[in-house]
Amino acid sequence: MRDRRATQVVPGSGQSAWLTLLTAAAMAFLCVFALALALAADRLADRWQAALAQTATVRIAAPAGQIEEQTAIVLEVLATTPGVQSARVIGEDEQAALLEPWFGPDLPMDALTLPRLVEVIEAPGGVDSMGLRLRLAAEAPGAILDDHTRWRRPLIEGAARLRLLALASIGLIGGVTAAMVTLAAMAALATNARVIAVLRLVGARDSFIARAFVRRFTLRTLIGAAAGVALGMVALWAMPAAQDGAGLLTGIGLRGIEWLYPLAIPPVAALVAWAATRVAAFRVLREVT
Repeated sequence: MRDRRATQVVPGSGQSAWLTLLTAAAMAFLCVFALALALAADRLADRWQAALAQTATVRIAAPAGQIEEQTAIVLEVLATTPGVQSARVIGEDEQAALLEPWFGPDLPMDALTLPRLVEVIEAPGGVDSMGLRLRLAAEAPGAILDDHTRWRRPLIEGAARLRLLALASIGLIGGVTAAMVTLAAMAALATNARVIAVLRLVGARDSFIARAFVRRFTLRTLIGAAAGVALGMVALWAMPAAQDGAGLLTGIGLRGIEWLYPLAIPPVAALVAWAATRVAAFRVLREVT
C-alpha cells in the first residue's frame, strides 16, 4: 500500500516506462529460446553419450579368401574377452542402410569391396580396449577395433560448449535487461527532477520517492517479461516435434517438466529490475538537489 501511494504521487514515466516494457518482453523472448537451446544441447549430449558409450565396432579388412576365417577368429576372441556382452556381424542390408544417406538407395553393394563389420555391445564395466586391440592384432591381423572414442569425445565436447554458450547468452540477456532498465529509470528520474524537488520540500524522503520508481519499473519489467515468455513458449510449441535420430535444430524445444522452467524468467527479470532501479534511483537522488 505504501508503494501504491508513492506511485500516485510521482507522475508517469512516459516513454521510459514503455521502453522498459518492450525491452523486458524482447529479452524474455530471447531468454526462452536460449534456455531451450541449453536444454536441447544437454539432451543431445546425453543421447550421444548413451548411444556410443557401450558400443564398439571391429572392422575386418582381409582378402576375400580370408574374410570368413578372420570373422570367425574375431567372434571367438570377442566371446572370450571380459567385458563383452555380445557381438554380431553386421549384414549387408544394414551396411547399405548406413550408406544410404550418402550414396542413395540404389548403391550396388555387390560391386563394392566393403570391410566386414562386427558390432560389439559392452557390459556395464566396459572393455579393456588396449588389451583387446593387442589380441586382435596377434590373432586376426586384419581386424581393427574402433571404440568410438574419437567420434564421441568431439561430439560431447561440442554439445557441452553449445550448452555453455546458451547459458552465457542467458547471462548476457540479464545484463542487457539490467542496463536498459537502469538507463530508463535514470532518464525518468532526471525528467521528474522538479517533482522530486517539490516532494522534498513537503517532507518526502528519498526512500519514499525511490519506492515509486522502483515499483513502477519492476512491475513494467514483470509484465513485459511475462508477455515475452508467453510468446516464446507459443513459438516453441509451434516448432516441429523432434523425432528419433533428429538433429539439434529439430530438437530445440521443451519436454515434460521443462515447460515450467521459463515461468521463472519473469520473477527473475523483476528482481533484476528491482535491484537495478533501486541502485539507479538512489544514485540519481543523491545528485539531484
